[in-house]
Amino acid sequence: MQQTNTFLAEQARKIRIGIIEGVYRAASGHPGGSLSIADLMAYLYFEEMNIEPSEPKKADRDRFVLSKGHAAPALYSTLANRGYFPVDDLKSLRQIDSYLQGHPDMKGTPGVDMSTGSLGLGISAACGMALSAKVSNDSYRVYSVIGDGESEEGQVWEAAMFAAHYKLDNLCVFLDYNGLQIDGTVADVIGPAPFKEKFEAFGWNAIEIDGHDFDAIRNAAASARECKGKPTVVIMKTVKGRGVSFMENQVSWHGSAPKEEQYKLALEELGA
Repeated sequence: MQQTNTFLAEQARKIRIGIIEGVYRAASGHPGGSLSIADLMAYLYFEEMNIEPSEPKKADRDRFVLSKGHAAPALYSTLANRGYFPVDDLKSLRQIDSYLQGHPDMKGTPGVDMSTGSLGLGISAACGMALSAKVSNDSYRVYSVIGDGESEEGQVWEAAMFAAHYKLDNLCVFLDYNGLQIDGTVADVIGPAPFKEKFEAFGWNAIEIDGHDFDAIRNAAASARECKGKPTVVIMKTVKGRGVSFMENQVSWHGSAPKEEQYKLALEELGA
């Protein structure tokens, strides 16, 4: 069901609050690349995907794979705010005996469809899920998020060849193009751009959008559904650390947790 952009913006705000809360309580984690995908996550889980929080393993549900698994705080906050588990549990991120590990665990966390962490593996698993649906003649779709830094992994491009070869038009991959990774700018580390031309050369339907524009995300998802015979990649230009002014476009927040004063300032900016 289509939601208003105002509703989705409010869900994205709550997701961002959960990200900050979890990473602060853990005193570790990856806020930057989690914040950059909050708008997409709000759209997927509150509008696009066929899911049921009360039945997280239902057979015909759409699948989601967070290939850039270090952005787990974004996935956890989304699942909590969507009703898969209590929002208050986000405070247990990375704690001993918590089911919210540093990377997604499908065995322990309700709503997680695939365990991920080692970069490149998630998109490969998403391809397998999509092919399974084709073989079984199932109607579910598969969505995945990969990072721009992650795309430096050769396995990403092996998966891209695989998806095109098997005409996985039930697969939609979102590439979080925020331009930063742990060691600096993506362009300086290894420079995998231009993404659109490369994916098209691999046989994909490739779309470029503003990853913080709900209308653009919605239109891209619709184009992916309508495209037949090809997988779709949506290349989203985003801002790392989006929503917290002092984290935006700062590579230092790739894998750093806020201190108490920064935590309070971040929540204030997010209207917590």
